[in-house]
Order: sequence, then C-alpha cells, then structure tokens
Amino acid sequence: MPVFSLNINNQSVSVDADADTPLLWVLRDSLELKGTKFGCGKSQCGACTVHLNGNAVRSCSLPVAAATKGKITTIEGLSRDGSHPLQKAWMELDVPQCGYCQAGQIMSAAALLSKKPHPTDSEIDTAMSGNLCRCGTYLRIRKAIHTAAGKEGKS
Repeated sequence: MPVFSLNINNQSVSVDADADTPLLWVLRDSLELKGTKFGCGKSQCGACTVHLNGNAVRSCSLPVAAATKGKITTIEGLSRDGSHPLQKAWMELDVPQCGYCQAGQIMSAAALLSKKPHPTDSEIDTAMSGNLCRCGTYLRIRKAIHTAAGKEGKS
C-alpha cells in the first residue's frame, strides 16, 4: 500500500492507503479525526465538507492521492477551542438540532467568508446549497453566517 504525505490542520502526516481511498476515510479511520461526517457518499449532502487550499470540498469523493499537494483543514483545524466566529455564532443562535450536518455546514460557511467577508443572503444561499440539513435549520444557518461576518439580518 502506498504512503501519502498530507498537510492536515497545519501538521504533516503520513498515511498508508490505496490511492483511491476517499479522504473522508483517511481522516476518520486512519487519523481519528471524527468531526468530518459521512452522509451520502456521493458528494450531495455536504456532511463531509473540508477545505482543500481554502476551498470547500467533499471528502467522501476526493481520493487521498488528489489531496497530497494541498493544505487540508477539517472542523478540528478551524479552531482548537471552538473560538472561530462561525462556531461562536452557531452556539449563540442555537443553530444545531441533531447536529449531524453542522461540521460540514460550518466548513462551507468558513470557505464562503474567506472569499466574501460580508455575503448577501443570495451569496450565502448559493454557497450553502450543497449542504443539506434534515432538521431544516437553514434560516438560523444564514443568520449565524451574517453574525460571524459581523452583521445581523439580511442584506
């Protein structure tokens, strides 16, 4: 089995995996980073969202071999103590219900805010359209993104 060198949460790690092993399973099973969730396995629900070079990607369909030249950030790497503005806004506004999709939601929102520090409702809706929430917390998610961006309500 090949050995892959990865930069995950600003740390260099090596993992033994088949080249086509989804990054999700490397993160969860090999590296014990359990914050990234398995949802659908088809890149359609967003529960497995991580950042690759600052862009939101679905780790369930990204082969580990395709991630070797990038900087990977998981929910655990967003902040060690939950102090990221999105994590704080999520808690302040009681966004999670079941919580299963929330790591992926936060990772997609963080990628959005890194590119658009003050997004409109439309920009938020577009950026978050690939993340499903079976509890339907979409309005609270949008409000939390605005709160983290430093503004309340709609634009």
